[in-house]
Amino acid sequence: MMNEIVVGADGSDHSLRAVEWASDEAARRGLSLRILYAEAPWLYDVPVDPRLGAVRKWLLTGGREILDQAVATAHECDPEVDVRAEAVPGPASRVLLETARDVAMVVLGGRGAGTLAGLLLGSTTLQVVTHTPVPAVVVRDLEPAVRREVAVGVDGAEPSGAALGFAFEEASLRKARLRAVHVWSHPASYGPGTMQPIVYEAQIGAEQESRSLEETLAVWREKYPDVEVLSEIVQGRPARVLGGVSARADLLVVGTRGRGGFAGLLLGSVGHTLLHHAHCPVAVVPSADVRQDLRL
Repeated sequence: MMNEIVVGADGSDHSLRAVEWASDEAARRGLSLRILYAEAPWLYDVPVDPRLGAVRKWLLTGGREILDQAVATAHECDPEVDVRAEAVPGPASRVLLETARDVAMVVLGGRGAGTLAGLLLGSTTLQVVTHTPVPAVVVRDLEPAVRREVAVGVDGAEPSGAALGFAFEEASLRKARLRAVHVWSHPASYGPGTMQPIVYEAQIGAEQESRSLEETLAVWREKYPDVEVLSEIVQGRPARVLGGVSARADLLVVGTRGRGGFAGLLLGSVGHTLLHHAHCPVAVVPSADVRQDLRL
């Protein structure tokens, strides 16, 4: 259901932080919260060997305890949030991606034991954040702090509409300011008629990038007049710049696809770096065309 946020639970402290974040987000958006725990499919088979039956019962009981703890954690954050929990058989990434087709958002812990929220920042993380048709938020086990700021990376090649829209909405819901950051180096060529000179004046380049950013932000400023917007043009390395920006933000928002820069972050080393080292939760927002393709 699109009026629902899904979060993975595995019993680790990291997944409980994700549950806390998801519960707060559900309360902000007026959505319900579904907590999922991934179990091995063979646990749903009735074994012939009674010794295996005892192991099966023990593992199933452990899963229910993990879900009960996650539900209690969610209710501690906000008792008014509608919470339901379920154990689902199958690999974590497949379970989350199948569920993501019909929900508003997926939330995952940054590290853990290897099930739904236990990403270890490896293959499960990459599968979910690069293939989910809805925003995916990765919450690392960090000391909580409220800075009243949402940060978003803006791609100079494309408008980054989905990521920007999500970031403005989050800033409005949180009553926080929005820091829109565009990192650039040498101007790139994106197609016929866009070839850039080999020798390029840095000041001219910065002015062009700034105008482009302001044009991109204009429509969103009009739609969200309540949001204070700080725009930044920075020349440097995206991972380093965004990592620094995340230290003063409650949420860092990036996109998943583009011809370069922020919209393509999570397809390479920059995305890996942010998921490992960002100082706040990272929201990965697929573009509209990616959402449509992944829902087909």
